[in-house]
Amino acid sequence: MTVTPENANNLFVKLSQEKVESIQEVVIHNEKPKYKNKKENPAYAIMQEVWKRKRNNGLDKFDTYTYKEYEKIQFDANNLDSAFMSKKIFNKLDFIFDYADSTASGKIGLPIFLNESIYENFGKNKPDKRTKRLLVAQKTSGFQDNQVITITAKNLYRDINIYDNTINYFDIGFPSPVGETGFSTYDYNLVDTISIRGENAYKIRYLPKRTEVLAFQGYLYIDTDSYAVLGATLKSTQKINVNFINSISTELEYDNPDENTFLPKKFVTEIELTPFAKKKTSKSIIAKRSVDYSNYEFNKPLEDKVFVRREEEYENNFVDKDDAYWVKARPDSLSKSEQGVYEMLDKLQQTPKFNRIVKIYETLASGYYNAFKGIDIGPIFSIYGKNDVEGDRIRLGARTYFGQNDPWRIQFYTAYGFKDQQVKYGVEGRYMFNRVNRFMIGGGNRRDILQLGVQLTTDDGIMARSFASSTVFARGENASLSSLNQTNIFTSIEPWKNFQIRVDGTMQSIKSANPDGFNLMYYRNGDLRKTVNDSHVTISLIARPGAKFSQTGVDRYEHGTLAPTIVLKYTRGIEGLFNADFNYNKLQFMFYKPVLIGSWGKTLINFEAGKNFDTVPLALQNVIPGNQSYSLVGNTFAQLNYYEFVADTYTTLHLEHHFNGKILSYIPLIKKLKLREVAFIRGAYGTLSDASKSINVEGFKYSAPSEHVYYEYGFGIENIGFGNLRIFRVDFNWRGNYLDRQDISKFGIKAGFQVGF
Repeated sequence: MTVTPENANNLFVKLSQEKVESIQEVVIHNEKPKYKNKKENPAYAIMQEVWKRKRNNGLDKFDTYTYKEYEKIQFDANNLDSAFMSKKIFNKLDFIFDYADSTASGKIGLPIFLNESIYENFGKNKPDKRTKRLLVAQKTSGFQDNQVITITAKNLYRDINIYDNTINYFDIGFPSPVGETGFSTYDYNLVDTISIRGENAYKIRYLPKRTEVLAFQGYLYIDTDSYAVLGATLKSTQKINVNFINSISTELEYDNPDENTFLPKKFVTEIELTPFAKKKTSKSIIAKRSVDYSNYEFNKPLEDKVFVRREEEYENNFVDKDDAYWVKARPDSLSKSEQGVYEMLDKLQQTPKFNRIVKIYETLASGYYNAFKGIDIGPIFSIYGKNDVEGDRIRLGARTYFGQNDPWRIQFYTAYGFKDQQVKYGVEGRYMFNRVNRFMIGGGNRRDILQLGVQLTTDDGIMARSFASSTVFARGENASLSSLNQTNIFTSIEPWKNFQIRVDGTMQSIKSANPDGFNLMYYRNGDLRKTVNDSHVTISLIARPGAKFSQTGVDRYEHGTLAPTIVLKYTRGIEGLFNADFNYNKLQFMFYKPVLIGSWGKTLINFEAGKNFDTVPLALQNVIPGNQSYSLVGNTFAQLNYYEFVADTYTTLHLEHHFNGKILSYIPLIKKLKLREVAFIRGAYGTLSDASKSINVEGFKYSAPSEHVYYEYGFGIENIGFGNLRIFRVDFNWRGNYLDRQDISKFGIKAGFQVGF
């Protein structure tokens, strides 16, 4: 047994009495062997062979394949004690401690959540690559109808390939100990040769060279003949710098059918979560996920209909199975404590106090409060706003919500500004006819004060949130607001998974909400006009390859992934339709992708381009998004004023890299704060025709970044806080050029909350 800081508590060594006389000494040591260079290290030679014979997932080599996947996720409350159990919050709930178990540390562990899922996986590699992962059964303790909690559980985990150079946990890159770059992060030590499932294997211990970096420690089990990875343990260091996480531990088992491939056999991951402190004795949640892979079959004919989405797969009761099914389907029977979770949660659901606690969590997670059956109030975080036109603004909204798979939804809000004393509103309804291809129609209307020009590739939905209406603190005057009366109807469909086609028809009138401070007047056929009447049709193609969603209703919850977002939009303005003033054509493209850069962190890439092919007034023009607030707003330019740059044709690029503390971990004292560094650069280029300037009364004010690319840059410090609660971020922004303009900001500080791992 190897003694580590993680398992050293309550260590008890017992010597066999009849053999003690033959023992001359007992030596307990944990030092690392020292080598002059890595080539002297026998583990290095072994790892070189592993890299030389790097294996690929065996699923890619067969014409077809099928396999079964059993997933079990369990949450346990950990480090409970009698003082905690006697707290007032547990009045009338104390029966739950009948299901608690004592842990090795003498504390109490209480199972509180259990989710079991069974998937059938199908794949075809030839002639074209197709896959399908079908959820055939799911059982959740007490939360079968509460998808927010289930999604929270599943979102903790990502797919792992030990042979990759970087392993993804929480969308944070950890260097893999089996990756070809492993020796730059880890020290390796060959400690033994053992038998693993009948195969001789090298047992190699690895440790990070520096404990402050995001890395693992543990053991690798390498086949002595084929140099295949038979198994591995990955355990985080005590100084892990991930929000809400105290520790991570993963055990991996692989089958190796031939010299070139591997197949996953069993993965077990345990995560300890605490909202505040990182102490070992802190109250925490142990989130454990085990996945068993079985019933592999290869090169058997698969009909095309296997990969076709079927209506019955989306029915609410499709995953409901009786107890007899689960007894047969589980690879191992449930433990006594796991069985108790189902019984305990059934009892808890009959307890009003528990239901109130769950309701509070749902409200904070979704932003909506369930007032009574079928009606939610919210979003609660949009109740108050402030701007120069409305002054203090109160917004109250509601939506229909009967269940997680509702095929229809109606949303409504009303707002009131105490300065302009005007009532605003918005209402939208949507109905989904088919769960398979998500064929949907909807429509709505709103009359409101909005900050246009803070988004290039806009959302055509009525209920899209207005950023400006929530601006409480801002630099300069927030006076460039528009009064909008908008009606929208749309239809959308997903002919292929994660690919949506949407068609919107929009009729709107736009005028300045502050004529004295923001002029939207324009010329049309020699006449001076203050209101733009517009009718247009927009066709949007939206691709999300690799994205994962849960549930099948009109709204879906999305699992955390690194999936890109790709949008292509064409808009056609139709003069004369509902008194519209302009014919015009607009084409827009947007690409967004988070990318893990090995152990150096994660880069967020956002690229947009577009062109207005016709002359339109300012209210319909492309505006390079500025941000005059002091808060963080994605995909805007921190040092631009609203409407400072306007363009017929534009391209923008935002690059933001999160180092995850890689650099600051080298600085003494600073590294103890566990701060993380962010670097970013943003650029925009565009042109604006003379015709587009002259159509506006104050067109002389507006220009595009056509002389050279406008850019700004800066850095940020994130992960500011204490313990595990580190959700504050501060950015320092510099304007790179166009510095001779009046009323500009050359430097600015933005701050805000950023919840994430």
